[in-house]
Amino acid sequence: MIIGLTGGIGSGKSAAANFFQNEGITVIDADDLAREVIEPNTTGFEKILDYFGSKIIDSNGLIDRVCLRKEVFDDDEKKKFLESIIHPLVRDLMATRIATSHSSYSIVVVPLIFETNSMSNYNRILVIDCDPSLQLERATLRDNNSKEQIQKIIDIQCSREERLSIANDVIPNNDSLDDLRTRSLTMHKFYLGLTQK
Repeated sequence: MIIGLTGGIGSGKSAAANFFQNEGITVIDADDLAREVIEPNTTGFEKILDYFGSKIIDSNGLIDRVCLRKEVFDDDEKKKFLESIIHPLVRDLMATRIATSHSSYSIVVVPLIFETNSMSNYNRILVIDCDPSLQLERATLRDNNSKEQIQKIIDIQCSREERLSIANDVIPNNDSLDDLRTRSLTMHKFYLGLTQK
């Protein structure tokens, strides 16, 4: 069974994913895979370097993701090109990780399930949901960004209603980390029950 775990920026996706991982569940984070497929000496790295040039390489010889994000933020053509390289590589790597997983189910953390219309890739979709004002506050503190920058990211993501419309399961995360842990463990037991049927 493959669970797609999603939620807006600052909703608590990573924290929830860690609680599942602590229970021995394979957690695959799409953002981590996206970093992996553009490391030096990979096909992704070479193709991106060819297209964008050396201005997107940092002093360590790695792709500067912040610079790359700025490069594509307002340019649809560049964004589409970048996605045409990264998405297939991430999909292949994800399939490999899922195939080699030994836990009773796997969790794939994907911020943009609704936006990429990839609901059919998962047996169930789990949404970590929180109040928008809390989302803004958490993401601003965590990412050291201005509220305006975080709000821009929230605005280009799907709405809370759209995200909830694709959910099989929802964990509300408006309280403490302990509360999120308790809710995640309850969900974990529920999923174990489903895999044993």
